[in-house]
Amino acid sequence: MKCDRCNQDIKEGDEREFHDQNLCDDCYMDALSPTRTCDPWAVYTAKSISEKNSGPVQLNEIQTKIIQVLTETGGVEFPELVQKVGCNSKAVEREFAALRHIEKVRAEMRGDRKVMRLW
Repeated sequence: MKCDRCNQDIKEGDEREFHDQNLCDDCYMDALSPTRTCDPWAVYTAKSISEKNSGPVQLNEIQTKIIQVLTETGGVEFPELVQKVGCNSKAVEREFAALRHIEKVRAEMRGDRKVMRLW
């Protein structure tokens, strides 16, 4: 059996049904809790936690690559960011959202292009 969203093979019995679709675990989680880059509660929570810890924020490997690409380029459109980071678009989207919540990155319109850039 294959996932109806990503076409990944799913073991018999491991599929999840959501709105008449058979999904793998990752797609099911994305369907239940989609990534939201603009989430005021997530920003508030991230600020509260960082104020309590008062130490530098620990970034994972993908987040570090995103910051590096945006530092080097000054900003790029999302497809180019995905290509330069070298991960799948869902992983980059998820990590970009986390970086947005801690106000490290953001998106802006440059003419008719949506560009990902540093905060």
